[in-house]
Amino acid sequence: MTAKSYRIGVLLSDSGPYGTVSRSMRNGAMLAFEEIRQSGALDISLEPVLADPAGEPARYPELSATLLGHGIRHVVGCYTSSSRKDVIPHFEKHDALLWYPSHYEGFESSNNVIYSGAAPNQHIIPLIQYLLNNVGKRAYCVGSNYIWAWENNRILREGLTASGGTVLGERYLAVGEKDHEKVIRAILEARPDFVFNTLIGTSAYTFFRDLRAACKDAGLDQSSAIPIASCSLSEPELLEIGPDAMDGHLSSSVYFSRIASRANQQFVAAYRKMFPGGPSVSADAEAAYIAVRLLAAAIAKAGTDDVNAVRQAVALQRIEAPQGSVHIDGQTNHAYLTPRIGRSNAEGEFDVVYAASQPVRPDPYLVQTTPRYAAVPQISKLRLVQ
Repeated sequence: MTAKSYRIGVLLSDSGPYGTVSRSMRNGAMLAFEEIRQSGALDISLEPVLADPAGEPARYPELSATLLGHGIRHVVGCYTSSSRKDVIPHFEKHDALLWYPSHYEGFESSNNVIYSGAAPNQHIIPLIQYLLNNVGKRAYCVGSNYIWAWENNRILREGLTASGGTVLGERYLAVGEKDHEKVIRAILEARPDFVFNTLIGTSAYTFFRDLRAACKDAGLDQSSAIPIASCSLSEPELLEIGPDAMDGHLSSSVYFSRIASRANQQFVAAYRKMFPGGPSVSADAEAAYIAVRLLAAAIAKAGTDDVNAVRQAVALQRIEAPQGSVHIDGQTNHAYLTPRIGRSNAEGEFDVVYAASQPVRPDPYLVQTTPRYAAVPQISKLRLVQ
């Protein structure tokens, strides 16, 4: 019997200011498609339909409308929150599902989105806890000028303030901006305990290099004197930063390539074999991989790609992902994920310094995790990783 085939949209950029991360996401999705094809275990066939917005904001809604207009009901895609918000109206209009494979700032729960990336209680809250306990209470925030940075900086500010800390400065730059001279000068004058980075893509890579160079000129060891903490920094981006400035940075994530599990070792090996030219594996690549695997399992369970049936079926699925056990919370359409904090090294990878003992329930509105303006709780379910 021939397996029933379903077309699945893949809306991820191959170029543009954040093309490196987006290509790793596309690679993660394509690896999952290939593994499903080779295994044949689900008795279905998924046909990826690629659409490349090239990092141009206007192209996301255009391409999503085209994919959905051709009868595609499920699309894995979008990296930035601005692109996600721009396409959601099209998914609502066509009653389709966007499988969003990226960490994000939270404060959203759509019936037309399945979120396989980290919610704020799975990345920003653990990072705030770690910084307060191990680094300091005085922050300087630098971010790309859109909702990802605005909301994460707000959460950081509220968490620090509630714990007696402060934000010494907050600057926003256009996506793709590479002139950081003024903001770096302000950082050196303020001498914060750490910089909270919400820049993305080429803006971030240049910033890391420029701050490292400026600190060196000032006789400072940047990684210890003014460490940079992020919720988005991943392995392929370390390579973009380059060998002179890639080490000593903190990143809060649910996945790092050095996770010592059989599932992750198999994932990394398969990814490198399929994509020897890179970009290297990343948290976003794993989130895209998870999205496709969950989507395939839900379609197989439902016996159809009908959105209502798939939405109900996906809440019943549990997969052993590279990061560990993952399943979708039926109330919020977000994933149970395992928070971790890593410190980058000179090999272009992260040494995991803290990890949750189990997957954490998503709390996109931070209702259960930490009420707004309340003190940030101490780390309770994180374990020290030697």
